[in-house]
Amino acid sequence: MFFEDKNRYNSSFKYFALLKDWIRKEKNKLIETKTGLSSFICKIKFLDKFNQNPIIEPSDNDWESWQTFNPGVVNINNKIHIIYRAVGSDGVSRLGYAVSNDGFTIQNRLSYPVFEHKDFSSSGSYINYSLSSGSSLGGAEDPRPVYFKEDNRIYMTYTALYNGLRVGFTSIAVSDFLNQRWLWTKPIYLSPPNQVHKNWVLFPEKINGYYVFLTSITPEIVLHRRKTLFFRKNEYISSYYDTTLGRSWLSPRGWETRVRAVGPVPIKTKYGWLVFYHAMDNKDPDKYKVGAMLLDLNNPKNIIARSPVPVLEPDTLYELNGNKPGIVYASAAVVFEGILIIYYGASDNYIAIAFANLESFLQDLLRYRKPKIESNKLLKKSKYAGNTISTQPDFIT
Repeated sequence: MFFEDKNRYNSSFKYFALLKDWIRKEKNKLIETKTGLSSFICKIKFLDKFNQNPIIEPSDNDWESWQTFNPGVVNINNKIHIIYRAVGSDGVSRLGYAVSNDGFTIQNRLSYPVFEHKDFSSSGSYINYSLSSGSSLGGAEDPRPVYFKEDNRIYMTYTALYNGLRVGFTSIAVSDFLNQRWLWTKPIYLSPPNQVHKNWVLFPEKINGYYVFLTSITPEIVLHRRKTLFFRKNEYISSYYDTTLGRSWLSPRGWETRVRAVGPVPIKTKYGWLVFYHAMDNKDPDKYKVGAMLLDLNNPKNIIARSPVPVLEPDTLYELNGNKPGIVYASAAVVFEGILIIYYGASDNYIAIAFANLESFLQDLLRYRKPKIESNKLLKKSKYAGNTISTQPDFIT
């Protein structure tokens, strides 16, 4: 009701979100009382979708006329800055820019790209590599910008199509970013050549004095720490993953049959690092769905809690019709005035929003906290006792 009047919405969306959250909780109480926990977890609803989705669509600008999707966001001075992936008629993936004052409505969107990845080792020509990666021929995909207050810079990882699917890395001074002087540093590659790596994220603050990259979540949480973000020539980060682990991943009772990768940059909460990820299940093996988990603040290898069902899945027209029907790809998240806002690519064509009251979302997630494992007998008694402790002795590899 509030969303029908944008002026009214601008000052009232958070109260609407809280009201919907309260109604959802009351319904869930009834479900739990009448049918028991086993039925309740199948009907739990973590996120609501914005009824004015999609918030960004392809435009008449040639460079973004085909697809606009998979954004990254940074919150600076209570403004949400959106850097999104776009593909135009030349098949090249570039990054565009938009800004929102409330996290939901777009106040300004630039008509030109703000970042382009070229093969900077050979005269700036684009390299055609993989049509399967979002249907682009080359360029920069899926940005994960991070506002690092300590350094007064924005660091950005992204997927670079050159010599394989690699992880690119660049940065920009906050003052240049806010003044729309797109003076990005010359990109480097974080991942080795001739390997396939995507979706690496940098934690938004140092952990125990280190910059920390999260590079994989299967078969375990794989992290890489550094004292500096300066990389020597031919210095790369080593990582590994296995997307086919299915139900053996973290818990035999998990909903996932194939785990893809991490989604947005982790969000720091008082309970732990909130991390979203993409996976598939047997119910809809051709669809991307989104899961959530909490990682320990000081040792992010350890999982505190994990959602027993997807927190976001495709079920709307704009998610089921597009370049890749059935895809919801959560690539950005932010907390704005107590509301958790997820930005995601819908069917590889549009940008949409899902949201929830942050505290309520976390409390729902903490229902599935990892129990203290004292014996195998205790583990068998707990139906949802998954998320086994990592066998790796080191904090970070």
